[in-house]
Amino acid sequence: MNIFFGKFKLQRIGIIVAVLLLFAASAAGCGKNAIQTTTGATSTTPSTTTTIFTTLSTTSQTTSLGGPIGYDPYAITNGTDGNIWFTEPNHNGDKIGKISPINGAVTEYDLTAASVGWDGIASGPDGNLWFTQPYENEIGKISPIGKVTEYPVPTVNAAPVGITSGPDGNLWFTEDNGNKIGKISPTTGTITEYILPYNYAYPNAIAAGPDGNLWFTEYQGNNIGKISPATGVITEYAIPGSNYGNITNGITSGSDGNIWFALGLEHKIGKISPDTGTITEYPINN
Repeated sequence: MNIFFGKFKLQRIGIIVAVLLLFAASAAGCGKNAIQTTTGATSTTPSTTTTIFTTLSTTSQTTSLGGPIGYDPYAITNGTDGNIWFTEPNHNGDKIGKISPINGAVTEYDLTAASVGWDGIASGPDGNLWFTQPYENEIGKISPIGKVTEYPVPTVNAAPVGITSGPDGNLWFTEDNGNKIGKISPTTGTITEYILPYNYAYPNAIAAGPDGNLWFTEYQGNNIGKISPATGVITEYAIPGSNYGNITNGITSGSDGNIWFALGLEHKIGKISPDTGTITEYPINN
């Protein structure tokens, strides 16, 4: 795990340094104050692998008012039990926490000491909370009473990061290092993976769209992607006026029916129409 952790960080650092150099070289010739719009897409047919594997971890819990000490809350989501659930990455072993919106009471659940690096978390249709473990290469779930089950991702060193509940009843997640989109059945634990058509895209955040598809960002691929839960077909839309490695981060479905996303190095917020694939970008002045 430590070898992969170091390799993963060094790989990211090298890519980001190269990206910053490219970005600096192109910034002089590119205006950043205009709204940009484009259309167009590339598609691919699905490629899948499937596995079923379950291990049960024991958990311990502590409860306090005011919150835990020494851990860094990261991802957060609503639970079906009425609590707010969050991940707490830490080098000494991670926790999943929940906080009561009524009185602020915090309850924490431990995994094994070897588990390091929890990332995304989402509420599942089965009433459990589902989370990603990029350095353990697993998808985990925790019940409202703290029972934890972990499922290894079939692709070695896939590094799952973003996760969301899909309209088909599955949990969908991104594989940052595996360059794939995955789904896991909350009923059987079966994992299916779909290869992205663009190499080294580093898929990042993922969200369900109003069109019934799953939409995701590519940390380095300069695309916004979507995958059909019915067919597994992936379609990618090139982001206009951006270089490779613009660091596209979060993504969400908007009240206007569009998909909205954050462009890190470009200092912009973008939106894409699920109907036409048209991308519009709005610069942030800072």
